[in-house]
Amino acid sequence: MSRLDLVASRGHKGRHDQWALDLPQDAVADGNATVTINGRTRHVISYLEDFLFEPTRARTPIRALSGGERNRLLLARLFTRPANVLVLDEPTNDLDLETLELLEAQLVEWSGTLLLVSHDRVFLDNVITSTFVFEGDGVVQEYVGGYEDWVRQRADAGPVVAGPVVGPTFRSGESPVVGPTFSSGESPVVGPTFRSGVSGASKKLSYREQRELHELPARIEALETEQRTLTHTVAGPDFYKEPAATIAATLERLREIEGELSGLYSRWDALDSRPK
Repeated sequence: MSRLDLVASRGHKGRHDQWALDLPQDAVADGNATVTINGRTRHVISYLEDFLFEPTRARTPIRALSGGERNRLLLARLFTRPANVLVLDEPTNDLDLETLELLEAQLVEWSGTLLLVSHDRVFLDNVITSTFVFEGDGVVQEYVGGYEDWVRQRADAGPVVAGPVVGPTFRSGESPVVGPTFSSGESPVVGPTFRSGVSGASKKLSYREQRELHELPARIEALETEQRTLTHTVAGPDFYKEPAATIAATLERLREIEGELSGLYSRWDALDSRPK
């Protein structure tokens, strides 16, 4: 059973208890005609239109919805639940551009505290407002703003004390939230974001450069996938029981990936800022 199926199976008695037999409007409003969002009562059909559901799709059985529509339906249901703290782990995975923009807008409007784990630097910059960074040797430093703000503030600060590779950064939407950040073991991760907005050369991209720009996202995604896998391995309880050579090779590969990603981000930024 999928996550969406699991959430929907907790519906009220007297109705079908599987997503395949429910309608989006019933799944979001628990069979009611209205929902309350941020203290304001709205008709469920109007609310679902915010999540790109036309009235006819809001009355279409969930079994007939596409994967993207199911993702949007899960988000619509999520934001109807009363809460003042929201925890999201890699929420942008497998989202299309429309759904990603919709999620950003909803999180910016949301009034509670957000704990967010993501490798999408642009998404972080668009949503979060304050960051606490573990910089090694028990030092925790607060930075105002998102990933790019941290890069800019740390660019001239010099190297930090060596520390373990501990995983992605946790950020807060309203109040600061402490969380770890990838460490190279020598210096903080200071590579640029996907799109820094810095203007590059005015020369138009060549055919080879256009092809390179087109291939960069897949190369970055492959490295980030490898990075996540290795980070998960390092965080495991048995990692430091491995032979010393294995531990050293794994940590060295993580450092190499960080350097490679930094170079690819810079190249993407340089190519993307030039005329196509």
